[in-house]
Amino acid sequence: MGILTDDMKRLVDEQLLGIHATVCPDGSPNLSPKGSTRVWDGNHLYFADICSPQTIANVTAGSLVEVNVVDPFVRKGYRFKGPAVIHEPGSAVFSEGIERLRAAGSKLAGRAKAIVVIEVQHAAPLISPAYDDGATTEADLLKAHRARFARLHEHRASR
Repeated sequence: MGILTDDMKRLVDEQLLGIHATVCPDGSPNLSPKGSTRVWDGNHLYFADICSPQTIANVTAGSLVEVNVVDPFVRKGYRFKGPAVIHEPGSAVFSEGIERLRAAGSKLAGRAKAIVVIEVQHAAPLISPAYDDGATTEADLLKAHRARFARLHEHRASR
């Protein structure tokens, strides 16, 4: 068993979107959403470099990576931290990553310039302060955010 629990894996598999943070050489932060965020195994996450020049540059320069994956309806998720390795086309890991993406139905696999594998050395829960009052439940937030997202969807559909 690795550092990633079954619930962490479930959430990553369900959400598919991770917000990846790296640090630029000048010390400034770089945040980048990655719709190809997936579980590699019990200790690793990965994503396909589709259009991530700054993230790739930062990882190449030695930046660690933090990935936040959150269920927007219940406002709970996880943060994952660790070093990453970039696997270029022609490598076995690149080929396997592309196959995994294709097997999962991703339409991004053919556009990947690299597969980036993150060794998760630290994983911790992310929980909204909405729960801090001791009275709000996951069911309460789920109901509220389902209604909110339904309104947003309606608004977009009417444009």
